[in-house]
Amino acid sequence: MPKKAKVEEKEEPEAAVETKEENEFSIENLPRIGPKGLQKLQEAGYNDLRDLARISPKELADACEITEATARNYILKAGETTGIGNFRTAEEASERQKSKETITTGSKMLNELLGGGVKTQEITEAYGAFSSGKSQLGFQLAVNVQMPKEKGGLNSQCVFIDTEGTFSAERVSQLAEARGLDPKKVLRNILVARALHSDHQVMLIDKVREMVKEKQIKLIIIDSLTSLFRVDFSGRGELAPRQQKLNKHIHELQMLAEDYNIAVYVTNQVMARPDMMFGDPTTHVGGHIVGHGTGVRMYLRKSKQSMRIARLIDSPSLPEGEAVFKVTDKGVTD
Repeated sequence: MPKKAKVEEKEEPEAAVETKEENEFSIENLPRIGPKGLQKLQEAGYNDLRDLARISPKELADACEITEATARNYILKAGETTGIGNFRTAEEASERQKSKETITTGSKMLNELLGGGVKTQEITEAYGAFSSGKSQLGFQLAVNVQMPKEKGGLNSQCVFIDTEGTFSAERVSQLAEARGLDPKKVLRNILVARALHSDHQVMLIDKVREMVKEKQIKLIIIDSLTSLFRVDFSGRGELAPRQQKLNKHIHELQMLAEDYNIAVYVTNQVMARPDMMFGDPTTHVGGHIVGHGTGVRMYLRKSKQSMRIARLIDSPSLPEGEAVFKVTDKGVTD
């Protein structure tokens, strides 16, 4: 009996710590809110202060059937509690940037081009023609993120949103074996969803926001970002609504990356620019919306045999440059 009592005393503090961590961003921690207001937020699906801090007053007012003034007050209080959307010193912003983590691509040259690898809190876009290595890099990252930190991974799970039917469990298993990992375990740690249309793609990101609160997810892959938007919004008359919807989708991805310290890797299609008289006429799909929304942009193109060339087109902190890497049976390498 004494021994049993001792075990119970040891377990109680651990359970209390877990509960505290889980409830840190609970909507119940919103300051100065009454039971009726709390009930309305919960019935509308707002259970996390980080989600509440990101929404617009009008959207919250419509969802909860409250005034915009009340909605604005809730959002401000959520921002004050979480620190989202508030002023901070440049020094604090610098510390936040230091918390970014990197996932190795498998190639030292490509890692150097990207400042160490694919980073959390950022959207990394790779665009290029068919067989340029975009999807292969995505498969490689899905495996690498599961490796220990000392080997360039984050010891975490991955979400893969497949919009074109490109996901290959067989290829992922092959890459896992090449890294000395258990293929079955690697596949279990990749959560795959086949997006059916652009609305479904947007809804899947909403599901991911809930999943990251329960699972150790550090990487989101969308292959590809724009294909379903091009299908659902065809013709010049549909360009404006397509870009507006795509802009909001990219914004949600960026907020998700920042809120939960997650890396986002997206592939993108290309098209030819008929107005280009000189140089490579190939350009990415999505225009300025995608260009401004993604943080790091790479243009991939195929070279001789298994060689690929990556050109860094845009980054807020890295210079333009090129890296040569290979895509072999064993994956992405130098």
